[in-house]
Amino acid sequence: MPTQVRAALDRARDVVGQFSLAQRTLAVLGVAVVVLGVVALSAWLSRPTMAPLFSGLSGSDASAVVDQLEADGVPYELADGGATVLVPNDRLYAERIAMASAGLPANADGDGYSLLDDMPVTSSEFQQQTTYQRALEGELATTVEAMDGVEQASVRLALPEETVFAEEQQDPTASVFVQTRPGTTLSPEQVQAVVHLVSAGISGMQPADVSVVDATGKVLSASGTDAAGQVAGQRTAEYEDRVRQALQGVLDQVVGVGNSAVTVTAALNFDETQRTSEQFTATPDVPPLTSSTTEEEYTGTGGTATGVLGPDNVQVPAGDGEGSYTSSSEEVQNAVDKVTEVTSAAPGRVERQSVAVVLDMEPAAGIDLAALEQTLAAAAGIVPDRGDTIEVQRLAFDQSAADQAAAALAEAQAQEDAAAQARLYRDLAIAAAVLVAAIVVIVLMVRRSRRTQRERLNLGELTPVDEPPLLLDGGAVAEPTQLLPPVEVPQIDDGTDRKRAEIATLADENPEEMAELLRTWMAGSGTGAGR
Repeated sequence: MPTQVRAALDRARDVVGQFSLAQRTLAVLGVAVVVLGVVALSAWLSRPTMAPLFSGLSGSDASAVVDQLEADGVPYELADGGATVLVPNDRLYAERIAMASAGLPANADGDGYSLLDDMPVTSSEFQQQTTYQRALEGELATTVEAMDGVEQASVRLALPEETVFAEEQQDPTASVFVQTRPGTTLSPEQVQAVVHLVSAGISGMQPADVSVVDATGKVLSASGTDAAGQVAGQRTAEYEDRVRQALQGVLDQVVGVGNSAVTVTAALNFDETQRTSEQFTATPDVPPLTSSTTEEEYTGTGGTATGVLGPDNVQVPAGDGEGSYTSSSEEVQNAVDKVTEVTSAAPGRVERQSVAVVLDMEPAAGIDLAALEQTLAAAAGIVPDRGDTIEVQRLAFDQSAADQAAAALAEAQAQEDAAAQARLYRDLAIAAAVLVAAIVVIVLMVRRSRRTQRERLNLGELTPVDEPPLLLDGGAVAEPTQLLPPVEVPQIDDGTDRKRAEIATLADENPEEMAELLRTWMAGSGTGAGR
């Protein structure tokens, strides 16, 4: 072993040897905590990143998938009550391919058109119709589950039997059960998407024939109701809120926040209409397309067989029989311009809206209401010819509720601040107590260590030894300082400190034996000097 390493080990051994029992216990606990921390950190760093292999599994599918993963030796984790299986991210796609080759999950497509694959040739018409209906329900449920926020869906269809003997056929209906993810609710647009998705997938089904119910039992879309009415109400509310926010933003800049109130009522027309108009205009400068003229002329003589009746039915003798007849007619087809116009009116057109604005009396005392009304009318898009109205009034606001709310907020804030201050004082007290305890322990340990190192040895009474003076050449008496010349000894690390520490430890453990040993050494050195 190299000398430097050996010296380092010796120094470490000497330092550890000077520890007391409490210090050794704390050192062992510290080393154990460090080792455990290193092990936990390495385990956490070496832990693979998990990714969902499958989610929304049934109990049988989850069991089959877990058995396959255990057979393949792949680590896994279960989540969502066993409905989701997690595997390491680097094994995700390989395991999906392996599961697909093994036919897992078995029920993933078991309710769709795959039901028709195993249908026997000898099945009856009733079995075929029932299986086809189940396949439609499964495919629609799978499509609904693909929507964001939907965890599970179930579709039930009521398809009337087609027959030529019934004069009127009943319309098909559908009911949809939707279970959303925790903390998620379907918006009205999503509900309408489900309704139109199901109705469009079944021949002859209308959106009003689809019912949607969530897991809490709330009816999201009832059968027989007009779904467009719900959308119309929502769009009307959105329009009113948008206009109100625009007006409130203007008023907040004029009279300040909280000093005005705005109410908007709008009537929107959601009827989708289409109008076709044709206009014909004659063009005089263009020659006619076609023209025809017919003339008749007759001239002749001849007597009449009888006369004509005159006044009072008296027969008047006929004339000489000579006369003429002329007739003419003309038909002309002129060229005309034809304009055909088809106009479609989109739903959501504003038919009428009313705006009411109330200002607080004190902040709005110096405001011109006429100018403010014109500004608000322009911001809201008021059209007087359409019947729109706007009213701006100055009234005294009741501030009691606002004052109570402000007082409640101030009290709650004060309580929160007091609680935070109490927690701070408590934490500081705990920290001070821990610090004082640590300081006391350190002081006691230091005192104990000093007491152990500086404890005096009771050597007892030492008997002085009379030694003859040392004579030099010529009979002169040598002084003690003249015995040996001062020699500078180089400092060499030969283990002296360690030996001193061992002697000190031995003196602490057996002071009587150490005193006896010192007496023996001193007596022996005195005898040798006398000789």
